[in-house]
Amino acid sequence: MLKLSLNVFYAFLTLIGFIEKPVNSETQNNSKVITRTTATATLQEGPSDLKITNFAGPEITPSPATLAVSPNGEVYVGVDMMGSLGKDPGKGSIIKLVDTDHDGKADQHTVFAAVDNPRGIISLGDQLFVLHTTFSKETGIASGMDLVVFEDADKNGVADGPSKPLIQNISSPKFLQSRGTDHATNGIRMGIDGWIYIAVGDFGFHDAVDRTGKKLTMLGGGIVRVRPDGTEMEVYTHGMRNIYDVAIDPYMNIFTRGNTNDGGGWNIRFSHQIQSGEYGYPVLFKNFTDEIIPALVDLGGGSGAGALYMDDSTWPAKYNIVPMMADWGRNQLYIHRVTPDGASFKQTEEEFVKLPQITDLDVDASGRLYLSAWDGAGYSGNPGKGFVVRAVPANWEYKPFPDLEKLSVNELADLLKSDNAVARLHAQQELLDRPAKKATKAAWKVAANKGLPLPARIAGMYTYAQAAGENGTKNLVKLTKESEMREFALRALSDRKTRLKNVPIEPFLEGLKSSSERVQAAAIIGLGRLDRAEAVPALLQVKVPASLAAPAKGTEGPHAVPNAPVILPHLAVQALVNLQAVDASVKAIGTDNSKLALWALRYMHDPKAVDGLITAYQQTNDQELKKEILTTLSRLYKKEAPYDGSWWWSTRPDTHGPYYKEIAWESSPAIEKLLKEEWNKAGAAGKEFYADLNARHRMGITEFGGEETIAAKEEINVDLEKIKNQKGQVGKSSIEDVMLAMAKIKGDPVKGKAIFAQQGCVACHSIEVSESMKGPFMGQIGSIMNREQIAESILKPNASISQGFASVLITAKGDKSYMGFITQESADKIVMRNIAGQVFTINTKDILSRKELETSMMPAGLANALSYEEFASLITFLSEQKK
Repeated sequence: MLKLSLNVFYAFLTLIGFIEKPVNSETQNNSKVITRTTATATLQEGPSDLKITNFAGPEITPSPATLAVSPNGEVYVGVDMMGSLGKDPGKGSIIKLVDTDHDGKADQHTVFAAVDNPRGIISLGDQLFVLHTTFSKETGIASGMDLVVFEDADKNGVADGPSKPLIQNISSPKFLQSRGTDHATNGIRMGIDGWIYIAVGDFGFHDAVDRTGKKLTMLGGGIVRVRPDGTEMEVYTHGMRNIYDVAIDPYMNIFTRGNTNDGGGWNIRFSHQIQSGEYGYPVLFKNFTDEIIPALVDLGGGSGAGALYMDDSTWPAKYNIVPMMADWGRNQLYIHRVTPDGASFKQTEEEFVKLPQITDLDVDASGRLYLSAWDGAGYSGNPGKGFVVRAVPANWEYKPFPDLEKLSVNELADLLKSDNAVARLHAQQELLDRPAKKATKAAWKVAANKGLPLPARIAGMYTYAQAAGENGTKNLVKLTKESEMREFALRALSDRKTRLKNVPIEPFLEGLKSSSERVQAAAIIGLGRLDRAEAVPALLQVKVPASLAAPAKGTEGPHAVPNAPVILPHLAVQALVNLQAVDASVKAIGTDNSKLALWALRYMHDPKAVDGLITAYQQTNDQELKKEILTTLSRLYKKEAPYDGSWWWSTRPDTHGPYYKEIAWESSPAIEKLLKEEWNKAGAAGKEFYADLNARHRMGITEFGGEETIAAKEEINVDLEKIKNQKGQVGKSSIEDVMLAMAKIKGDPVKGKAIFAQQGCVACHSIEVSESMKGPFMGQIGSIMNREQIAESILKPNASISQGFASVLITAKGDKSYMGFITQESADKIVMRNIAGQVFTINTKDILSRKELETSMMPAGLANALSYEEFASLITFLSEQKK
């Protein structure tokens, strides 16, 4: 029945996410302050030791998708009247807000610039960096996404002219056109290392180009970074689904809260993003968890939005030095308390500030935190919805931030010592505009001062590294001799691939011997970036923990459980692959370093790797090693097809892995020949090994067997037209009257469960995770929608179509047509379920056309036969589904 239309819930970003438990608005001290906005009459809740004021309402900042704050408190809000699903340009802008009397309410505003779909903003001096969707002037159709920079040199609150592109085409235009920006490229934030970090959704991109003409392609989501002048674009991490922003601490640890849920039981995950790390979505994170860096926790349902690392001494200690992560789906700003765990962290989550459909947050150098709320602005924006609030500690007093342009070099260097991350970053960037010789000298004084707190020294070091360039290598090497600074100095030495010519390898080799796993991690990442062959023997000696193993057949691996021991070998493998260490890895087979070498060889689709593996197989009598070699060869039998931007794995992807769109390559015949020879020699028991390899790696070798089959199982056939035409109390009333009645009638969830079955809802919806996935999963719906939203979605099914569950019409060869929900999709086939519960598997090569329908498969009026009491019982039952 309930083809959910989620008219509010899918309004903004990645969207459908399910909450594991009811959201509790109590903070850690069980006290809260409640503020009512005059414009929206919507409650916000936060700790009693914060003061929350209404900064701007929808009359100025409707549908706020993102925001950024200058160090002196000028707030830039990205107004997105197109929303995540809209496709008509000319509806977006950046609004600049100023609070001249510092009372927590904006009293001046200007339209800074017109931009469509603003997804991320950084304010830096006279510059404003914006990540947004672009549209063709000729056709009005989305043409891509760009990272651009505006300037306001005359400081009148309006951009001086058109923006300058730094990166172009950093999202696939095909899917921006067909779906909107829901899985596109999102938030941006600058680290103290001077890079702009970009949260990329799993649309990925093809042939993004930076200011130097460098092109980059990424299949799927992750983090990309670029210098603020639009050069040196590179992938930082990979394998995320739909992260919306990044939180960066003063030590350059990066955290994300990623939405991985479109109804298949994939939830919000909080992750520590380690440079070069592979996080596995969608092909590795379930069945190949031994090959990924897992998330730190699975948080149940939600929709991760803006992120910030709070580092400001004006804030109470209990709210400071923490990642703050907005969750739009849960209407909540969370604090994640992270504690060191080897080269990574463990975490605990706490509710902090409740805000309706919170989208973003940022803080200025005076400690004023600004938060934006979508507040039910719908899937394509709403001129009467959305607002911005300011939050400050209860005892906060305004202290003006100095005009950086008027400060001397020494005064700017003093600001690098601040206990405020915003002050340090903006002082750094101003210093870099000063004469290089003076800036370099001043920054080095800070970096070398052992009496300063570590964040100040790191800020000084990165300022020095940027100002000095390759001339700073010698001093950075000195810092690697200090135990306190070694990790960070190694990162700085290998940070810029354009500046590696004179960087010695010895500090990194020494770093590998450190007792600190964090130093070892920095050394491994650096060795992978230096591109020196002499690093390979040392990397191969990194130990693989004995506990590391692939998930058992038919089980899902621990993809959201901290696993610090996997990080060093994981990073070593990434470095070996980056160094193309084929010969050394082959040579290491059968030695003490065999485990790591074979792991690295899984990703080396090089004929020399295949020939070396075959030779090693033929030369060894160790039966266990023979199995490991065959497993590696079977993994290399196929490889991922080059990504051209023409396809996407959809919101319900095939997560089996290890590839999504696999293809054969030049060494596939040699691998197949050896495998078949060995299969022919094997007895009945031995052949099972090859069947398992065939299934696990989806080789498609028919003789081996073991391949999956999808049964077209018919479960329930319901005459929906008959139900639809029945008339009862609900059908005779206006929607407004029904909604008013629902506010007064609690209903009986036990009766509601029976009604869920009798009304035919079970034809299209499952309640238990163990049930076959049909239409929108109802097992967690109470965590993402309240009773009113559930009721409205049933009564008005066409108001907005739930992402990932749109009705799809497919025409196929043989004059066949299918209409239903896509329940699984791979590069080769689509599995579809129609409204009667019938399952169809369609080969993609047979598809002639595919169209998402603008109307819901759920007919309006399915609840018409119910009484108010029955309808209340149904929505109460659904509202209690919070698995």
